[in-house]
Amino acid sequence: MSTIPTVPYRLEFSVEVPGTPEQVWQAIATAKGMSAWFTPTELDEREGGRLRFVMGPEMDSTGEVTAWEPPRRLVYAEDWAALMGKDPDDLSPLTSEFVVEAQSGGTCVVRVTTSGFGIGADWEQEFWDDMGPGWMPFFDNLRLYLAHFPGQEATHLEVTASHPGSAEALWSAVRDALGLGDEGASVDVRGATGTVERAGEHQALVRLTAPVPGMLSVYTYPEEGDKATAGVRAYLFSAGAAEYVRREEPAWRAWLQGLSVSA
Repeated sequence: MSTIPTVPYRLEFSVEVPGTPEQVWQAIATAKGMSAWFTPTELDEREGGRLRFVMGPEMDSTGEVTAWEPPRRLVYAEDWAALMGKDPDDLSPLTSEFVVEAQSGGTCVVRVTTSGFGIGADWEQEFWDDMGPGWMPFFDNLRLYLAHFPGQEATHLEVTASHPGSAEALWSAVRDALGLGDEGASVDVRGATGTVERAGEHQALVRLTAPVPGMLSVYTYPEEGDKATAGVRAYLFSAGAAEYVRREEPAWRAWLQGLSVSA
């Protein structure tokens, strides 16, 4: 007998971003746009179209566009059960709605609602508790993208490394080694210069100006077994970005692996 998921979960927030509704739509409802501030994305840009978010090794999230109303409203449903490796009868699809509302002064508000139904398991509540802190910082990326790189295609750099110990200790090591200051501070992160745009508990976002313009996100998160992972994710916007990634991705990986973390 199948279980009918009846326990509701919901996350709602809004973000104000620069740009016209058409510019914002290009950023939130196209593969090129979403790949420039979120994860590498494949998207059939129509109602009924398939989508795929590349979340990491063997961590793709797939789904379907269920509403397509440019430039105002996008809804898509992801296969939550497949993403989490659970029984499909236990979980509804994970539905996300984006609504774009134009404001005076050349900005828009993007209202985001994500919802789903489960069976009330502890891991489900943990998933939703982690979703807000894990997802909402990407919308700082969206704001920065629309302010400085609207319509441009991103070249990605992404590396991670795990270490024993807590995410707090690992973040302290990352922050100190890179000299990350408060929001607004000028920084030099391994030869790339820029400005700190967000300084969070386990993460920072830097707008890069040289040698390649773009956005650099640095973060840590806990893992099971008293381990933590540090990661670097960059979105780069120039003709020289691909060469920069070929050169710097292995160097970033070695740097992350070589971090000295205090107990």
